[in-house]
Order: sequence, then C-alpha cells, then structure tokens
Amino acid sequence: MIKFKINGQKLTNWKAFHSEFKAELNFPDYYGENIDAWIDCIDELTERPTLLLIENGKYLKENAPELLNAIMECGAFVNYKKIEVGENPNLLIATDC
Repeated sequence: MIKFKINGQKLTNWKAFHSEFKAELNFPDYYGENIDAWIDCIDELTERPTLLLIENGKYLKENAPELLNAIMECGAFVNYKKIEVGENPNLLIATDC
C-alpha cells in the first residue's frame, strides 16, 4: 500500500491546499491547481491501494471545513469513477477528526 501524509494545519486556504498536495504527493509540474486537476492526479496515484492520512484533521475541520469536505467528497468520487469502469476503489482516507 502506498501511504501519503498531509498536515491539516498547513491547509489554510485553497492556494495552500493545492501547494501542499502538489509537494507531498509529488503531483506533476503541469498540475492545474484546481479541484478537477486534484481528482485527476489522485486518480492516477490510486492504481494501487493508497492511504491518504490527514494529520491534524480536527484543526482542519474547525478552521477550513470546506477543504476537508473537498478531500472527502472528491476522494469518494475518485473511488466511484473506478467502480464505474469495473476497477477496485483503491483510495483510503483517514483522519483524526
């Protein structure tokens, strides 16, 4: 299983969100820094089972809930897309909130 950690305290706004994911998950240079591009990059990363650990999720939930919701909802969409084409959903998201 591939594992990635994101520090929820660093996700203070959308710019920080995209910057942190790009750096920590090694998104390509052409990453468009929008939610559609995030979904595409996460989808590519999840060819194998992948754990995305959101550390300090409680902080994120209290200070930028829209960002935590985006992670959860878009992560679910990545899994849904895989199911729709007959693949296994490979993205697990864990947090402490």
